Amino acid sequence: MKVVANTTPLISLASIGKLELLKDIFGEVIVAEAVYKEIKAKKGYGYSEIDTDYIKVQSIKGVAYRDFLLSQLDLGETETIILAKEIGADFVIIDENIAYKIAKSSELNVVRTLSILLRAKEKGLIPALKPLLDEMILKGRWYSQRVYETILEQSGEI
Repeated sequence: MKVVANTTPLISLASIGKLELLKDIFGEVIVAEAVYKEIKAKKGYGYSEIDTDYIKVQSIKGVAYRDFLLSQLDLGETETIILAKEIGADFVIIDENIAYKIAKSSELNVVRTLSILLRAKEKGLIPALKPLLDEMILKGRWYSQRVYETILEQSGEI
């Protein structure tokens, strides 16, 4: 299975000590060079965790749509979408709304961090989603009340 991840999901999962869920669910995850550089730009969540055997860094080959995408997205999001298209990714993990919509319109199968946590609970990899969601929020992630309640409903926790 080919899975490409953007920066925010990696940082979010690393912030709660659950980056390895990506390995447990997908096996291997590929990140674009720009994503790796974003995470390594400053010491924080994901800085050391990204250097693991199940996360592979890969360069994009073409830059045909790069400038167009950069008019709407940051470099990491842009390279994530291009790389996912180039390698025929089964899934691309992106949280930001605009990038998510562009990836979807590019006919990519897009999932978000909360979907990863939901899948992890369904597979029995985590006992509950709410404590991890609350911890991510405490560590700087923001979710609307509607998203918060919806994901907890889907997980059977409210």
